[in-house]
Amino acid sequence: MTEILVEQPVPHVARVTINRPDARNAINGAVARALEQAVIETEADDDIRCVILTGAGDRAFCAGADLKEISAGRIRDLVTRAGGFAGFVRAARKKPWIAAVNGVALAGGTEILLACDMSVVSDDAKFGLPEVKRGLAALASGLYRLPRALPRAVALELIATGEPLSAERALDFGLVNRVVAKNDVAAQALALAEIIAANAPIAVRESLAIARDAFNRSEDELEAAAAAMGKKLALTEDYQEGPRAFIEKRAPRWTGR
Repeated sequence: MTEILVEQPVPHVARVTINRPDARNAINGAVARALEQAVIETEADDDIRCVILTGAGDRAFCAGADLKEISAGRIRDLVTRAGGFAGFVRAARKKPWIAAVNGVALAGGTEILLACDMSVVSDDAKFGLPEVKRGLAALASGLYRLPRALPRAVALELIATGEPLSAERALDFGLVNRVVAKNDVAAQALALAEIIAANAPIAVRESLAIARDAFNRSEDELEAAAAAMGKKLALTEDYQEGPRAFIEKRAPRWTGR
């Protein structure tokens, strides 16, 4: 069995699947290495404009770290040098990633969700950082990314209690983008990806680069970065194509250059 499956269901969109359904798609060393490679390959492929990340089966997106690996003393195998936990949470990515969550996304699963840009989740999905229930801590970015994504009091409660958050509450707090029926997760995530992929790829990537950094830099720094990005964008072919297509009343033909 291949631990990570990569396919292209429609033009310009890749779907990456964590393929350990019998283990609720828990992360082991093989998954971490393969997921890191999937990030590298999709980032390098100029034809791919958006990536969907999901888990195989209908029980879990990802149950986090494989506790059998931790018990066996192989916790370091779950982290890669460039990508961090699962080869993903610290990976350098310019393209938008959408989490398609078809079940529980707990512990490292929540941390992987937090590392994605958007999410479409099933109505039975659950999120949380239950590490404290096992004498562990959410060290793969959850302890600081969750308080950025949720109201402070809610995030601190989840971290201290280890209790899960329902899909509906996650939507209310803005942690996820869409909650849909379980059978609709794949289709809805793909529909969102296609909307993104229909836009100018350079403009999407450069815009996300600024937006992702919004919590980390001052407004003056962000304004300067946005101005520099605008000058860079103005030199691209797509910058000319967008207005031209609008005037000619046709769909734009993006080149990504």
